[in-house]
Amino acid sequence: MYVGSRKFAQVPSGAHDMALAVEILLPVNALTQTQTSLTRLIERAASGDTAAFEQIMVHSQQRVMAMTWRMLGNEADARDASQEVFLRVYKYLGRFKQDQDFFAWLYTITINVCRDLAKKRQHHGDRFISLAAGADEGALAVPADEEDAEEALLHTQQRELIFRAMATLPDKERASIVLRDVEGFPTDEVARIMKSSSTTVRSQISSARKKIKIYCEQYLSRKERSR
Repeated sequence: MYVGSRKFAQVPSGAHDMALAVEILLPVNALTQTQTSLTRLIERAASGDTAAFEQIMVHSQQRVMAMTWRMLGNEADARDASQEVFLRVYKYLGRFKQDQDFFAWLYTITINVCRDLAKKRQHHGDRFISLAAGADEGALAVPADEEDAEEALLHTQQRELIFRAMATLPDKERASIVLRDVEGFPTDEVARIMKSSSTTVRSQISSARKKIKIYCEQYLSRKERSR
């Protein structure tokens, strides 16, 4: 699974590059180091070892929070969803099969929780706020000089634009493109997480990329005309 960041100097022209430009810095953690250590933690947690479950939470909560933030678009809902995700993980951990990808299983639960929460808020209006404002708080280092500061600001503005474009996507398209282009899951794995077909996921990703490209082009065009 890809964990890291992608840096760019200007708003990319291709929808694929735009999707890849989204940056959330996530630490490489103990759960990704060896399957054996992860298996043992899960076995202990499933048997009632709360300390083992807390370790799983500590090493995966940032990923879950980032995913819920991308899916729901605001901190309050993201935190509520993240809490519900881990309640469900604790409840259903005994059903996890050791030959599964743990994070794929975790994201399946996360997607379902986000869908449930999104349905509840459908009639309460759009509560979208900056996805970039807190999802990677503290991730950017203090710029060394004015040129670096300008580049960091441009990067932040570009990432914000990508997030805003993603926030306009239908839930399934947003989930598919986040899992594929941001989290780095193969298309077949995304299909399993989404309980869909690879063909459908490819179609959703293609549609999402086109919409992101159009959104960004229209935004930049409006901004240019307003100068």
